[in-house]
Amino acid sequence: MISKLAYIHPDARLGNNVTVEPFAYIAGNVVIGDGTWIGPNATVMDGARIGKNCRIFPTSVISGIPQDLKFKGEDTTAEIGDSTTVREGVTVNRGTAAVGKTVVGNNCLLMACAHVGHDCNIGDYCIIGNATGLAGEVKVEDWAILSGGTLVHQFARIGAHVIVGGGSKIRIDVPPFIKADREPLSFMGLNTVGLTRRGFDKERIDEIHNIYRAIYQNSMNLSQALEYVEKEFRQTPDRDYIINFIRKSERGVIRAR
Repeated sequence: MISKLAYIHPDARLGNNVTVEPFAYIAGNVVIGDGTWIGPNATVMDGARIGKNCRIFPTSVISGIPQDLKFKGEDTTAEIGDSTTVREGVTVNRGTAAVGKTVVGNNCLLMACAHVGHDCNIGDYCIIGNATGLAGEVKVEDWAILSGGTLVHQFARIGAHVIVGGGSKIRIDVPPFIKADREPLSFMGLNTVGLTRRGFDKERIDEIHNIYRAIYQNSMNLSQALEYVEKEFRQTPDRDYIINFIRKSERGVIRAR
């Protein structure tokens, strides 16, 4: 259903069974997938690429111009995957010349008043809490949860299956599989509940837990701890993911409280 009270540019490409409610605005350089709902007063600007079966709630703005003084009007996009929900007042800025696109994955939930800055990359099944703000070029990997009011510094990385407490300030990288909270943001243990819900068995969880004990609960520095983990723990995708994530960190990773 397309409301006669909505504005849709004639060049916009809408899939089958798209609903556009009254007073929504859809610009010309826009693609919207089948079955997506665009709520009243939602704004979808040039460069938006919205997947199938998404829900874009009132007053959200998709593909707004980046809040970056280096932006010179280049042709960039903001891409939202299938079955993602964007709640009221969310802003997702499009990319700049640095990366060229902002990406939000499949099956994500962006809660009310969240902001996703230019060139961010959010994986699948992520939850971005109410009033959480992501600066430019932040990377959030699959299944991560950033609770309400979290502020993320530009270029920071958040690993998969992480849960971050509400009101946190993420200045540096957060390794995968963990809980993070307090000020300054610190390692608070493993995200055991989340991992269990996602089908990790006890043996796998225990092994990840032991790896993080070796990293965070010993007298070694980080480089020594990673060498110890590499030597003493059997090679698994989880072990290698943790080691590689930390070694590739340019900003550093959070430490234990």
